[in-house]
Order: sequence, then C-alpha cells, then structure tokens
Amino acid sequence: MPFQDRRDAGRQLGRRMAPFAGRGVVVLGLPRGGVPVAAEVARAVGAPLDVVLVRKLGLPQRPELAMGAVGEDGVVVVNDDVVRAARVEEATFADVERRERAELDRRARQLRGDRARLPLEGRTAVVVDDGIATGATARAACAVARSHGAARVVLAVPVGSPRALQEIAQEVDEVVCLESPQRFTAVGQAYADFRPTEEEEVLGLLRRPPPAPPGDAPTPRDDDVVADAGPGGLPGHLTVPEHAGGLVVFAHGSGSGRHSPRNRAVAEVLVRAGMATLLVDLLTPAEESARGPVFDVALLAGRLTAVARWVGAEPACAGLPLGYFGASTGAAAALVAAARDHTVRAVVSRGGRPDLAGPALAEVRAPTLLVVGGHDQQVLELNREAQARLRCANRLAVVPGASHLFEEPGTLRAAAELARDWFATHLVPAAPAEQPARRRADQPEE
Repeated sequence: MPFQDRRDAGRQLGRRMAPFAGRGVVVLGLPRGGVPVAAEVARAVGAPLDVVLVRKLGLPQRPELAMGAVGEDGVVVVNDDVVRAARVEEATFADVERRERAELDRRARQLRGDRARLPLEGRTAVVVDDGIATGATARAACAVARSHGAARVVLAVPVGSPRALQEIAQEVDEVVCLESPQRFTAVGQAYADFRPTEEEEVLGLLRRPPPAPPGDAPTPRDDDVVADAGPGGLPGHLTVPEHAGGLVVFAHGSGSGRHSPRNRAVAEVLVRAGMATLLVDLLTPAEESARGPVFDVALLAGRLTAVARWVGAEPACAGLPLGYFGASTGAAAALVAAARDHTVRAVVSRGGRPDLAGPALAEVRAPTLLVVGGHDQQVLELNREAQARLRCANRLAVVPGASHLFEEPGTLRAAAELARDWFATHLVPAAPAEQPARRRADQPEE
C-alpha cells in the first residue's frame, strides 16, 4: 500500500505540489477525510487551509444521482442534463435545495464557528480529498470553488479512479494524482490505515495558525541575483518596487541578456507602474557562443519556467501574479512556458517570433500581446500567422515607423507603454467583481 495513513498521503502529495508554493494559493480540504491530507499540502506549499463545503442535490427518487450541488454564499451548480432527463419541477428542485442548504449551513457553523471562509477571488484554489472514486463530490467542490471566483482550480488527490480522473480533468485547470491503479476498487485500498476522520481532528487542523504571510507588501529590492536554475545558476537583476502588484520575468532573444538596453528600458517603465521585474540570462556564455542553444526554444522555455519558480519563492515576490515579457526567440520561449504553466497571467512579445512556439500556441491561456514594428514586415507577417493560432485573449499592436529593434525615436517608448498597459490590465489584480450566485453546469467559463 503506497500510503500509511492520510497524513502520510498528504506529505507525499505536498512534495509533488511544491511548485505551487508562493503562487497565491488557497488549499481547500473536503471534510472530513480530505482535511488531514489538505493540511499537509498546505504546510508544504505555505498556503492557508480552509474547507470547501458542498452538499449534493440528489434526485428525490434516486438520491445517489446528483442533479446539482450547493456551496456556501448561495452558490448553486445545476446539472441541466439530469434535471431535464428526470423532468424535475422547479418546486421539487427548490425543496431539495432548501433542505441541503440548511445542512450545509449547519456544518459550516460547526466547522468554522465565527471564522469567514477564505476569499478565493483571483487565487488558485487547490481542492484536496483523500481519494476519488466516482468524483461526484470532488466535481461539485471544484465547481463551487470556481463560482467563488477562483482564477484557477486544481484538484489534488493521493489516489483516484482512472475513469473519474479523466472525467474531472475536463472541468478543472489541472489534476494532480499520485496513484491511479487500473484495477481501482476503492480509495481505501491505497491506505494501510483508513479509519474515519473524527470531527475533532478536522476542527484541530482548521484552528492551526496559517503559515506566516510574506507581509502586506513585498520588501523593495533592486539588486543582482543568481537564479537557482540552469547549470550553476543563472545571473539576473531583480527589481521590486514598494507595493508591487505583479512580477514580470523577461525572456531575452538571441544575442541578448540581462544587460539588454532595450529590455532594461521596458523594465524601467514597468517598475514605475508598480510591477516587479526580473531580467535574467537564460543561457551561459558558453551556450551563447555555441549558438545552437540560442534557438532551442524548448531549452529556453524550461529555463524560464525554472527561473519563474525560483523567483516566485523569493520573499519579496511571493504571491505576486506572474507575467512574461519576451523578445525575439525569447517570445517563443515565453509562450511555450505559459502553455505549460497556466498560473501565468499575461504575456507580451516585442519584435518576437511567436511562430517558433509551434503547437504550444493553441495551449496558451494567458492573455497575449504581440508588439511589432510597422517596418518589420517579415516578422509582422509571422506574428499575424501566429496570432491566428492563439486561442487566448490576444492583440497584435503595430508600432508605426518602428523597425525590428525599435531604434527609431519614440518607438521603444511606445512599445514599453503598450506592455505596461497590457500588464496593468491582465496582470495586476483589480478589485474583485461580484460573483454570480448561480452558475449552470453547462455554462462556459469566461
């Protein structure tokens, strides 16, 4: 058996979840058995712990079949297919909803007391259970987290049924599961000790003080750093203004690095707008001299991802939403990295080669701005072709009179201001909008 008990499972799952540390995460355990697992995950990633309370709305004649679910703060998720097939009348649905809502409110008072639920608006909600059999409860919990405003929903479990995991993967941003045996029979088969979790244990875990926050605002910094990525570390320069609202990591193009005057000029504009910036050399001098790695987009994207994880764990940057700014081949690397990591909030390409990102373009979810000089006709055409393959929110901005390097008077400033405005819109958190109280199960997310 892979797990001794739920806490052992949580510690193992926590090690797998290490990349989520410092990324605006809230860990949500499903009572009761999921909470001991979630507590270990929360400890591992340094995130606050809460419970996600859901009640299934079962058909009156078949309670095991969910026609929807209810969550806190008036959230209702409706399974329209079941409601239509069973011809459930509105009054019948309302009666079941009222009954389950009363039970949910009772459990919320019992588990939370006077504490309000942790806000999820704009954050990553990691929903944790001790395992997934049918997945019905987990799906409802993830839908409730989304309805509460979570920007990203991740399901994390130690063990699960392959079929249930495949189904739920269509409804969340990411699934993390340690064990998924083909001959799955029950969650308990993965545990040596699978005794029921007592309510007192859940209450004790929820009363634990949360991990120490990084502070109300990141500590200002403006110094040279060495990112723990690549062979022997990668040198860079990190600038964190007071009250920074986001972090932009620069991916440089061929023959360029952290000393690039053009990217430093863009970084200065972003810093003045309240964004932290990291300019870093993604290649060693030997790799740059070899020239081959300069065009190795997969290598550059991997380095960029590693750098982003490193800087995200720095106290001055912990919890800041992440964006990428790429130039030339660095733009392709930024897009590939964003396609792999959906916590990236925004991407800007300046005079970039997004076409080199290949199939990854269709997987990018972060809003993407492509900035090209009006006189850079060949690259402009490549950007137009790449834009047609993007499926995320995107825009192609042409700077009149600019060539590939934006050397003409005023053109680099125009590109920097376009980047600033894009990041200000899509990266820096805005005041959360009021969330709708009711979302139907088949309603697409925006």
